[in-house]
Amino acid sequence: MKIILKSAVASLGTVGDTVTVAGGYARNFLIPKGFAVQATKGNLKQFEAEKESLLKKAEEVKGGADTLKGTLEGLTLEFTRKAGEEDKLFGSVTSMDIAAALKEKGHEIDKRNILLDEPLKSLGETGVEVKLHPEIIATVKAVISKEE
Repeated sequence: MKIILKSAVASLGTVGDTVTVAGGYARNFLIPKGFAVQATKGNLKQFEAEKESLLKKAEEVKGGADTLKGTLEGLTLEFTRKAGEEDKLFGSVTSMDIAAALKEKGHEIDKRNILLDEPLKSLGETGVEVKLHPEIIATVKAVISKEE
């Protein structure tokens, strides 16, 4: 099914791209969520009329994400956890913990946008990537220390 993207979708493209996707993906996810419309002649004409405002809105969102990136990269998140003799944590620091720490510092970030392959399970300093926009990823410093 051919669709026109109304917003950037990570695996498909950016605003205004006409792409071909599986029919179910378009009907069940992209169109109901407002990410896309079916590429018909009428929708193409309507999109061309709205294209400038959509592109301007997308640039504003990207600019806000870029500003937030500068703020987040200056932050250091500190966690204390119980650890064993070899400095291995008994628990771990998860994306939910990082999202909560960011919220305490005044930044509301969804835990699904915190890019951790697996929870942090060792003491020390680690860089954690936070996806703010499909094109913008910030790195926040997380320091895990041993609980006394």
